[in-house]
Amino acid sequence: MTRPGGTWTNWGRTESVRPARVEYPATPDAVRRSVLAARTRGLPVKAVGAGHSFSGIAVAPGVLLDLSDLTGLVRVDRERRLATFRAGTRLHRIPKLLAPYGLAMANLGDIDRQSISGAISTGTHGTGAAFGGIATQVAGVTLVTGEGEFLTVDDTENADLLPAVALGLGALGILVEVTLRLVPAFVLHAVEHPEPIDDVVATFADRAAASDHVEFYWFPHTDVGLLKTNTRLPESAVRHPLPRVAKFLDEELLSNGVFTAVCALGRAVPAITPPLSRLAAKVTGRREYTDASTAVFTQHRGVRFREMEYAVPAERLAEAFDAVRALIDERRYRVSFPIEVRIAASDDLWLSTASGRATGYIAVHRYWRENPATYFEPIEELLRTFDGRPHWGKMHTRTADDLRPAYPRFDDFTALRDRLDPDRVFRNRYLRRVLGE
Repeated sequence: MTRPGGTWTNWGRTESVRPARVEYPATPDAVRRSVLAARTRGLPVKAVGAGHSFSGIAVAPGVLLDLSDLTGLVRVDRERRLATFRAGTRLHRIPKLLAPYGLAMANLGDIDRQSISGAISTGTHGTGAAFGGIATQVAGVTLVTGEGEFLTVDDTENADLLPAVALGLGALGILVEVTLRLVPAFVLHAVEHPEPIDDVVATFADRAAASDHVEFYWFPHTDVGLLKTNTRLPESAVRHPLPRVAKFLDEELLSNGVFTAVCALGRAVPAITPPLSRLAAKVTGRREYTDASTAVFTQHRGVRFREMEYAVPAERLAEAFDAVRALIDERRYRVSFPIEVRIAASDDLWLSTASGRATGYIAVHRYWRENPATYFEPIEELLRTFDGRPHWGKMHTRTADDLRPAYPRFDDFTALRDRLDPDRVFRNRYLRRVLGE
């Protein structure tokens, strides 16, 4: 993020823009005034959180609203397990805010640098066959519409709109408050170990059904998968966290420091990428520990990368993953980043990648200094044949014309957009591409 007059660039260095104005609203009323002023000037306005989306969803060519000051806990209903946050609150700050109340978010992804509004608006998710994405935890929102009006959506007001605004792509309004449905604080027992990738793929559906949270990583050019399983335990369970030195060695020195050097070396000399991947698979060890849920779900990612992720029907996940493996071998790609595979429950959110179906996710990554197109685009074309849906916050090339058939409520969403933002105050090039004019 930059001060007025500078250039905004996202974390993955895939998008940048020099906005006409940059504003830092600290209250919902300040957001409303910004939207009204932008309308008067004929400028589009977009809210920006942490900039962790790889797509152009947050690019703000007109007025950029930096929500860094619109943060904090507004209120808690302990009995109903609800908490309301200002929209710019970062996910990594939420555990400390909830700790006095003995509450926690039900599920998280593996990165927690995003703002809560950005995470839900792009469809950020974790893993677990019984758990939906973060947006499924939303019990209500308050937003500013394109006409500069406050709109509250919860179980008592405009409840029929919640499946749309909980995952709204920033197209329906500027979120100013988000109310989450929470669970009692809990801990996770984590088990991580390598296995032959063929065994992992063959048993993944059964493991997903039997486990609270499960995912795996595959190192291209190897026959090894890293399987990660998390079991939920009550908050009172005895904790055995990773020793501080071991955690530093695994997550900072190896996963970030050494891996950065490996990626840079592989970019300079692509031919050595396969042996480096095989070495990485060999040094990936077994870990078992128990800690607070957020300490297990999330990790620090210091290596800058670019990402594309596709959602496919859960029953086709193994077939789709095997097809990706075959494509990498056929094209002889040199890939230093592991491929990540997760799973999520079906939900009823209109533009959720898991809308109406249990879903498996395949995420591919590229070191940020490498051009991802020659790798991402053929995989995207392949995963589209599996009825794949792209993650809204990650790189993809899809357009409104071919996205419409993938989402039964797509036209309902665009009709609501016409109602809440008839003048397209929240427009940008990305939304024009994925939703139409």
